[in-house]
Amino acid sequence: MPHSSGNLPEKPTPRATSSAVAPLRSVQSVVLGETLFKAWYPSFYPEELAGPETERLYICQWCFKYAKDVGLYLAHTKHCDVASHPPGEKIYAKAPFSVHEVDGEQHKIFAQNLSLFAKLFLDNKSVFFDVLGFNYYLLMRHPTPASSGPAFPYPVGFFSKEKMSWDNNNLACILVFPPWQRQGLGKILMGVSYELSKREGRVGGPEKPLSELGRKSYLRFWQARVAREVLRTRSKSSLELAELAGRCAMVVEDAVAALKEMGVCEVMSKTDRVGVSKVRVREWAAKSGLDLSEPVEEKCFVAQGVAWGC
Repeated sequence: MPHSSGNLPEKPTPRATSSAVAPLRSVQSVVLGETLFKAWYPSFYPEELAGPETERLYICQWCFKYAKDVGLYLAHTKHCDVASHPPGEKIYAKAPFSVHEVDGEQHKIFAQNLSLFAKLFLDNKSVFFDVLGFNYYLLMRHPTPASSGPAFPYPVGFFSKEKMSWDNNNLACILVFPPWQRQGLGKILMGVSYELSKREGRVGGPEKPLSELGRKSYLRFWQARVAREVLRTRSKSSLELAELAGRCAMVVEDAVAALKEMGVCEVMSKTDRVGVSKVRVREWAAKSGLDLSEPVEEKCFVAQGVAWGC
């Protein structure tokens, strides 16, 4: 990763190729575009860039290439190949956000650099540089007339997904970047992952095991998802568990986890099967105060480069 050429590194160090290798090198803080924030955990950046003495690492917000020297960073941003827009295809657009699908095989360096950056904020995930079998879904925030942030789109989070998952995982890794956490953006990424499962005609769920924080976030998401589905079903007063999970494109175990937390499961008298009462779900929704609005809208997914009504 030499900088003598005046260019940002073209590829990450190849040493971190196994989950058994622990990253030892760290940086104190990062600058992503115009935003400065602290790093949480070590990553696999090259030794000459990352270490206890490295106060700041500059990250290109469009391609995630990195530099220790601010001059090299600024020179790169003037000529970045994907400036102002990420690679890949836009698959979702609802102001002020869009989601872009990036194929790890077609955009290998981008995916590797994104993984390196993400590891600075993820303790329980290993970085693999074999990114060919994954797609990456980047959440972009777009400027609005009332916003005080950058005057161009900028990334605020992402999730990754295996192209071929034998466990039907619809999400491998998810991260909302620290400055934009606690704004409900994780729900958008989760919502996109489940909509993709529905469009593929299969049920899905996140890769397990989940971290404690991840499980709490998903439980809230699952609870809202099953509650919406039960309450929008007008022709029935109750739904069997398997039917409900299928309608939500969720694996049964995830639906069970949410329903147990809600305390709304019951044995249906006609079939002796576990089901969910609409009355009990309505009572739970009134007490919980959980936001039941859709995190993503189906009409806002992009077809042939044009968003449906958003």
